Amino acid sequence: MTPDQIESRTPTWRPTLRIGVRPAVVLGIASLAGLATFFWPLVIAAPTDGGGGAPFIFLAILPVLVVVVVAELSSGGMDSKAVAVLGVLAAVGAVLRPLGAGTAGLETVFFLLVLAGRVFGPGFGFVLGATTLFASALLTAGVGPWLPFQMIAAAWVGLGAGLLPGRARLRGRREIVVLCVYAGISAQLYGLLMNMSGWPYGLAAAGTELSYVPGGGLVENLHRFLVYSLTTSSLGWDLGRSITNVVLVALVGSAVLAALRRAARKARFGDPRPPRPPRDHEGFGSL
Repeated sequence: MTPDQIESRTPTWRPTLRIGVRPAVVLGIASLAGLATFFWPLVIAAPTDGGGGAPFIFLAILPVLVVVVVAELSSGGMDSKAVAVLGVLAAVGAVLRPLGAGTAGLETVFFLLVLAGRVFGPGFGFVLGATTLFASALLTAGVGPWLPFQMIAAAWVGLGAGLLPGRARLRGRREIVVLCVYAGISAQLYGLLMNMSGWPYGLAAAGTELSYVPGGGLVENLHRFLVYSLTTSSLGWDLGRSITNVVLVALVGSAVLAALRRAARKARFGDPRPPRPPRDHEGFGSL
């Protein structure tokens, strides 16, 4: 068989959830609004005495954003097969997360979001990240004011994995290297986002060099936040999460990618063509 014939037999990669123009716009707007819920204290003085209403408003906005995006993405391309795969992967992720229990940052769920987002596409990765963290919170009684922030941050991890280049052609060791780099960086960014969600309200009353300064300049508070993250979590929890992600992707990434791609081929996600009927010599016509 010639290389051209092999190439023609290679199935075309299709995302499980196709992102059209309108869902892409909704996703972009929701992501910008989500970033605003994390970083607004850097530009507007945040109440730190516990009596302010703005944080609670954002806590109400974040779940709405996630629901709107999930509904918009699902409306155009999530069939029963995709829902089944989403349910299985979300359940697996919900079980994997308590295994590390966050000890020293050893969280075992994020590598699955990276690999699934890579195989099934950015839309599926976004939905999987949000639903996995939600299911995990229900399983571990981890529902709290931090959950909406965790859901959208994890959704971005899956989304980013689906947007990495070379989804259809990049394979083997090079793909694993790309995924390892992304897994390590995304773990650090996830930690920064979660730090930002609570930092303005945790140390402000203490008045330390690491505390948030209400009404302070953007550069001053950003510097304090970066120093706070570096000294409290980046060298511990976030670094542990990055190492865990990289090690898991390096060790089992190839096997998991192969299994997920095999499932995607059998389910024929996004392929409008009906399955090819058997030829005469493959079925009863040859009898």
